[in-house]
Amino acid sequence: MSTEVHTTAVVYDGARVGTGVSIGPCAVVGEHVEIGDNCVLDAHAIVTGRTTMGPGNHVFSQSVIGGPPQDLKYDGEETVLEIGARNIFREGVTINAGTVLGGGKTVIGDDCMLMTHCHVAHDCVVDSEVVLANNVMLAGHVTVHRGAVISGGAGIHHFTTVGEYAYIGGLTRITNDVPPFMIIEGHPARIRGVNVIGLKRMGMSSEAISAIKDAFKLLFRSDHPVRESCNHLQEEYRAVPEVLRLIAFMRATESGRLGRQNESPDRRFSQKNRDPKK
Repeated sequence: MSTEVHTTAVVYDGARVGTGVSIGPCAVVGEHVEIGDNCVLDAHAIVTGRTTMGPGNHVFSQSVIGGPPQDLKYDGEETVLEIGARNIFREGVTINAGTVLGGGKTVIGDDCMLMTHCHVAHDCVVDSEVVLANNVMLAGHVTVHRGAVISGGAGIHHFTTVGEYAYIGGLTRITNDVPPFMIIEGHPARIRGVNVIGLKRMGMSSEAISAIKDAFKLLFRSDHPVRESCNHLQEEYRAVPEVLRLIAFMRATESGRLGRQNESPDRRFSQKNRDPKK
């Protein structure tokens, strides 16, 4: 399948565009951009900066992908945006490149859906299969782990980590880490329960879900200190990897500052430590 570029589109010299790509009217591809095979850029979509995009992505109209970070410390350094495969970026989505202090890159995984007018700020790491509903706002240095769902209008404070398969309710203001597998919503935000529907959809066993429910009760519905609860859960559920991942997450958050594991001095600006695949 050949690449189709509309006569009004602008593809700068130096841009690398794969096969089977469709670039619509008035779309713009910057000179340092790499577009993978079978991507679609709708009318007026902009992919700029030093952006690398894998195969099968769809960028809808008016989105700006790879723009410079909105950070007063940014001084034109050559930082990047790395995007995986088969993502959907709906109308008006904005994703910024990284900053030097944040490791120099923003990362989007595979098979994500970012709905209308989402914003992903500099140095964020968004793992695969994540859904950001309309108008979700990720501040700088946010990490979102695999399979998390963030509902419309939610705002995520900088340096916050959202755990795997967590569910954040609409219009929620998140200022602390969100543990994996949990539902959180409200003002102030509060952990409401286990994301049972999401866990069933991703194929988690009923035994593992039951164990996570027990962990929820001990961690979030008892008066026991987090450290004591984690020790108890590790002993009781040492054969349940999902509970062990929840324990590791809680311990990392406890070691951080202000309820955010990425705020600890040795992690704050380390992209390696913030990459959910490491």
